[in-house]
Amino acid sequence: MSLDIRMLTVGAIQENTFLVRTEDAKEAIYVDPGAEAPRLLKALEQLDVTLAGILLTHTHFDHVGAVAELAEATGAEVWVPELEHEDLLTIDTRMAERGGMFAEFGPFVPYDAEHEVKGGDVIELAGITFDVVFSPGHSPGHVVYAPQGHPYLFSGDVLFQNSIGRTDLPGGDHPRLLQSIAELMQRFDPETTFLPGHMGPSTLGAEAKSNPFLR
Repeated sequence: MSLDIRMLTVGAIQENTFLVRTEDAKEAIYVDPGAEAPRLLKALEQLDVTLAGILLTHTHFDHVGAVAELAEATGAEVWVPELEHEDLLTIDTRMAERGGMFAEFGPFVPYDAEHEVKGGDVIELAGITFDVVFSPGHSPGHVVYAPQGHPYLFSGDVLFQNSIGRTDLPGGDHPRLLQSIAELMQRFDPETTFLPGHMGPSTLGAEAKSNPFLR
């Protein structure tokens, strides 16, 4: 059965949140609900679906800003990379401590995720089975979600159209990010579409050929 994937671009940083279900299913999941919780709740209502879970690729503020409100409103549980569980719990404090440009955003509501994920895990939600792939570099615990039997990757901020994730934030590691991208390209078919946290989708093969950061 095919996937129904809807991309909602939210917040000041124009982050992509993905609403995912199998075709015509009554349960769905959100990947990286970054902001605008009322809009995300409205999308569930319009499809007449319940939220079965929330998957996080990483815990930068623009990917988790709507987590607490969504979870409280729907009762959905949250899956967070194990290395970044504490970051989700302390997001408001961390953002305040950074100051500068980060002071412009928030406030953020911390959330104690019910589940931790790591590379090699398999998660089944809303009738979809996801492989969890450890893909650090943009952040220390970053993961990618690969739905089994479907040519997609929910890739967060690892790879973009003609670009890659930034590594100048705390915990960033440029060589490790490039290694993570290489591992994804080795593991998955070139025709696999990755659904990134910013900008539009692309395929692994297209980026291998034309992305200037991968030459």
